[in-house]
Amino acid sequence: MIIDTTEVQTINSFPTSESLKEVYGLIWIFVPILTLIIGITIGVLVIVWLEREISAAIQQRIGPEYAGPFGILQALADGTKLLFKEDLLPSRGDARLFSIGPSIVVISILLSYLVIPFGYRLVLADLSIGVSLWIAISSIAPIGLLMSGYGSNNKYSFSGGLRAVAQSISYEIPLTLCVLSISLLSNSSSTVDIVEAQSKYGFLGWNLWRQPIGFIVFIVSSLAECERLPFDLPEAEEELVAGYQTEYSGIRFGLFYLASYLNLLVSSLFVTVLYLGGWNFSIPYISVPELFGIKKIAGVFGMTIGIFITLAKAYLFLFISITTRWTLPRMRMDQLLNLGWKFLLPISLGNLLLTTSSQLVSL
Repeated sequence: MIIDTTEVQTINSFPTSESLKEVYGLIWIFVPILTLIIGITIGVLVIVWLEREISAAIQQRIGPEYAGPFGILQALADGTKLLFKEDLLPSRGDARLFSIGPSIVVISILLSYLVIPFGYRLVLADLSIGVSLWIAISSIAPIGLLMSGYGSNNKYSFSGGLRAVAQSISYEIPLTLCVLSISLLSNSSSTVDIVEAQSKYGFLGWNLWRQPIGFIVFIVSSLAECERLPFDLPEAEEELVAGYQTEYSGIRFGLFYLASYLNLLVSSLFVTVLYLGGWNFSIPYISVPELFGIKKIAGVFGMTIGIFITLAKAYLFLFISITTRWTLPRMRMDQLLNLGWKFLLPISLGNLLLTTSSQLVSL
């Protein structure tokens, strides 16, 4: 019996080729995730630089100018400094809660980016419950803040953690009701479907024009969820030293700093997706490609245009939140809770009822 050596080599090569395909499949799973993380990191660095430059312009001072051209590397320098600082643990605190708290906050906010579409078919997870998943995941972050405040064994930290939870609960309900109104208008909870539902009539089809009350309530609730002025009660310097992050130093303090800007960016992106048409920007009946004489946008160019339009709209909202910080004074805790429960909640409920009624009439 004569055995052909080429046939034996071919048979032996099957397991190798299958294992290579599995390895390539795993690599291609992680490539989009790593790309998104790198993009988010760059976006946060740009936000920090913009906030310092805009704040300096409002206060008529120079701002960062030495770290890199126009001071653009100042945020990177601050992050590197925090990375090499000593990481201290409170002697009588709960070390496990103290250590886990910042990680829970950052991870819960990072998971929200899974359902954000940056362009046409440019989303990590196009889920039918996209906006509902975002609301569910974002409600985990205050638990991490409360764990951090309690684990610090410090009255200022614990007060800051309690304030963060109370503020999140108060403003999460109006935020959710506004999102429900958008889902009713779009007949879907998928972020991609919501954007495509707004693309029919150009910028006149944006939900901003159909839901102006919901848009205002959503912006106010988003600022409160991000703990930005005038809603930064959980970390009020004059009252609580630094709130839930009083006892933190080094990389853990840097995680809280990162989480605040990640949350601000994700809120800005959701304002863009829900109310400003996402990656679409066109004059009614005339799309952007036709303005430039392009009949059909090719892959990479179209993707780049979509990302640019989405980020431009998101950074417009960021500009509003940064200027608000230096315009309005901080509210008292009772004023903050009254605004959430006595004003925004009834207004958002009424907005949801009006939206439901209009949808029923149009059937």
